[in-house]
Amino acid sequence: MDLTDTDLPDDIDALKALVRAHAASAHANAQRVVELQDQLSSRVIEIEHLKLTIAKLRRMQFGRKSEKVERQIEQLELRLEDLQADEGAAAQADSKKAHQRRESACRKPLPDHLEREERVHRPLEEDCPECGGTLKPLGEDVSEQLEYVRAHFRVIRHRRPKFACSCCDCIVQAAAPSRPIDRGLPGPALLAHITTSKFAYHIPFYRQSVMYARDGVEIEPGTMGHWLGSLTWLLNPLVDAVRRHALGGSKVHADDTPLPVLAPGNGRTKTGRLWVYVRDDRPSGSDEAPAVWFAYTPDRRGEHPQRHLANFTGVLQADAFAGYADLYLGGQIHEAACMAHARRKLHDLHALRASPITSEALERIGALYRIEEHIRGKPPEERRRVRQEKAVPLLEDMKRWFETTLLTLSAKSDTTKAIQYSLNRWPALVYYCSDGQAEIDNLIAERALRGVAIGRRNFLFAGADSGGERAAAMYSLIGSARLNGIDPEAYLHYVIERIADHPVNRIDELLPWNVAPLLPAASHIDPVR
Repeated sequence: MDLTDTDLPDDIDALKALVRAHAASAHANAQRVVELQDQLSSRVIEIEHLKLTIAKLRRMQFGRKSEKVERQIEQLELRLEDLQADEGAAAQADSKKAHQRRESACRKPLPDHLEREERVHRPLEEDCPECGGTLKPLGEDVSEQLEYVRAHFRVIRHRRPKFACSCCDCIVQAAAPSRPIDRGLPGPALLAHITTSKFAYHIPFYRQSVMYARDGVEIEPGTMGHWLGSLTWLLNPLVDAVRRHALGGSKVHADDTPLPVLAPGNGRTKTGRLWVYVRDDRPSGSDEAPAVWFAYTPDRRGEHPQRHLANFTGVLQADAFAGYADLYLGGQIHEAACMAHARRKLHDLHALRASPITSEALERIGALYRIEEHIRGKPPEERRRVRQEKAVPLLEDMKRWFETTLLTLSAKSDTTKAIQYSLNRWPALVYYCSDGQAEIDNLIAERALRGVAIGRRNFLFAGADSGGERAAAMYSLIGSARLNGIDPEAYLHYVIERIADHPVNRIDELLPWNVAPLLPAASHIDPVR
């Protein structure tokens, strides 16, 4: 409303009314301005949120696109592998069925050009065990076993001469040597190589089959799947021993990752889950052996970690997954959060568009990590003392700074959400300062999942839920071997060569840290930390 001298009335009452109308109009305009400012602020926040989301998605993109037909073939190959592995596991549990399958199978002769190593198994008796008469040759049984010797195949021919007594009808012959798969073709080293290639180096069976064919050795992917099923059944007691050790300490690191699984019947995939539990107290000066145990479940319901950790007592270092919440209610399990998760949320914002707030937040968290560098490997009590003296004041100051900073930010901004994440989990986030055995973050568990992420890109998915369970078993053994500084292939070779005849009540003797001193120096690698 524009007011000039010519517009003003001479009457006092009319003039007052005009002033009141002008004031009301100005107030309405001010309210409209506030509403427009709120709308503009909300849109700016939404735009920034969308930019952040798009930036995250772009960083998550990897790999080239596959042709549709090639992808379908890979799906069928992987499904077949797991079906064959199911058959192998069932056959190994029922020796009669396993024998029937072997009798009906048509096995091709091994190529003549392969190197042969003959091993003669003579009976221990030099004279007839029944009458003491002289033994004379009667013939022999010959069987071949396909073995793998680092970068080339070798055929081991087992010869078992027979001897007949010259005085009676007694026939003497050495017992057939034990094999990982009863009467199976593969030797321990070959099984170790095939398994490690799949689960440590992420080479599916159908690709391995092509590689072996170059040496003239034809091994169908389905055959390798059958071997894997039989081997997993054989190694189950050892995997269970790893589980008991991994969950037998006073602290465990937990995490999980999705594992696409082919759903039966419709050719589509569902999302299963691989859970990882790591026991590793080396950063707090412990000399107890580290171990990792994987478990597969068809979904991500909280009942799964609650079942896995039903008998665990101590510190659980994990992310903010709601499924862990019930574990903390009884007071038997203490929650320790992950500072790396809190830092990551601020770092994502900083990578998109740096600001004084994100810069200062990252610097404050960085100061906490610099303290950890100086006490890594120290005894728990020393770590707790240093954290109380140096880290606690920094954390208290950081919390006050977080709370003050929130007052200057919109409640809907991504920076607010990142800061609020830390404040909402503050007691669990600072728990590590009161327990020298706990860590500042959960990177121990995240490192254990890196191999799964790489394998997932190569496999695309597991062929069935049973395939996910087998993958969990093999990841447990391979991951535990690496944590203890052992080449996984050398470790599996040692174990597979002995486990069929090993007493189950002494299965702990085959755990990686117990086997390590018995392996040659070439089998030792830098332990994963």
